[in-house]
Amino acid sequence: MSRGRVLITTAYLFPGGEVDRMLQSAGFETTFSKYQDRLRTGEKLTDAVADVDAIIAGTDAFTAEVIQAAPRLRVFGRCGVGYDNIDVAAATASGVAVTFTPGANRGSVSELVLGQMINLARMLPQNIAAVRAGGWEQRSGRELAGSTLGIVGLGSIGKTVATAAIALGMTVVAFDPFLDEALIETSGVRPMSLEGLLTAADFVSLHIFLDDSTRDLIDRKALALMKPGSFLINTARGEVVDEEALADAIESGHLGGAALDVVRQEPLPADSRLRQFDNVIVTAHIGAATVEARSRSSVMAAKQVIALLDGEPTPEHLVNADYLTAAGALTERKA
Repeated sequence: MSRGRVLITTAYLFPGGEVDRMLQSAGFETTFSKYQDRLRTGEKLTDAVADVDAIIAGTDAFTAEVIQAAPRLRVFGRCGVGYDNIDVAAATASGVAVTFTPGANRGSVSELVLGQMINLARMLPQNIAAVRAGGWEQRSGRELAGSTLGIVGLGSIGKTVATAAIALGMTVVAFDPFLDEALIETSGVRPMSLEGLLTAADFVSLHIFLDDSTRDLIDRKALALMKPGSFLINTARGEVVDEEALADAIESGHLGGAALDVVRQEPLPADSRLRQFDNVIVTAHIGAATVEARSRSSVMAAKQVIALLDGEPTPEHLVNADYLTAAGALTERKA
């Protein structure tokens, strides 16, 4: 007999896979509803959540409307470090726990940042394209050693990037309202204001959550503060950057280039100005897209879901501990 039903919307998980087997071994029934499948069949997310007790969530938008359509729902297990696609306030009001998986993609995102810094500094995409087209141009690039990396947001991923960059001989400066003083004291990372970082850095890498304080943080004014010829790398959230202002900064030659793994609208619209520049690298949100990171993240999310459904009210990496108040009130009303 099933102990409950778990909906899996994460795009890279599949029936018979590691997470599916893990949930079924724990006695839960599983069902899958991926965005591309719903697009093909016309099914709505509100229909998919109607009779589930938990959701292993990908990047689908779990709005208040979707949450209200799931009367049995008790927990979201978000595969990823960001959970801005879930209306946490609506989940909390409905007594639904929200968990996430910080640190699971730390290595994969950090490696992508380092790779993109090299791509930008050595103009590798342009060189590859030129050779493929029959050319043989040897433009002078720049070395990472001796240059300055500015990290905006010194969390788990930002710290990993900082450590690797220092090992490569880079000077690392960081802005974060909640700086890890122990790391600052031992690593050689130098704290700075955001304005100071933007003016000092040859590379600016963004590693911040999306909220009202960070939306459009890198706007026209911020981009104007960046060093002429410097590079912007964004593996955080697309909405952190004003893309029109960025396109202007690239077009004018003020910036040397940019690497964006996240954009405001995914997929990137066909008419986006960012597509026209050979020194702008846009990837399809692949920061966490490694076999290893995806396994760590999804297994962690599944463990959190199982723990909550097994009666553990506050598992590791719980976003909204106050869901318990609403859950208790809802239970009393039903009684």
